[in-house]
Amino acid sequence: MPRDQSGTIGFNEFGGLWRYVEDWKRCFGAFDQDGSGSIDRKEMGNALRAFGYNLSDGFINLLINKFDKYGKWSQGKGDVTFDNFVQACVTVKTLTDSFRQFDTDSDGWIRINYESFLDLVVRQRS
Repeated sequence: MPRDQSGTIGFNEFGGLWRYVEDWKRCFGAFDQDGSGSIDRKEMGNALRAFGYNLSDGFINLLINKFDKYGKWSQGKGDVTFDNFVQACVTVKTLTDSFRQFDTDSDGWIRINYESFLDLVVRQRS
């Protein structure tokens, strides 16, 4: 999205977007250890741990199943392509950032009411 809300991007904005995509491609390539062109469960776990997220195998499975391009849940291949890898990583980061706003003592636990929960999730959808 253009920063000036004009509906178009200029050369400098395009250059910034290009660098952003290239950075993600390098990141993806570093974690696609088998060179398959997709990220499997093990590679996703390695990537998330490298980013500082200590997540369970169950959650990594959920993430893979959610972002598997080839199918939902058990019908999929169990891996994610580049674009879905980026989307999954950005989703984890933005939700984590939102969670941390409520986790004021940084203990990994929050207590929020229903409307606050909805607010946390809906803000991530925009």
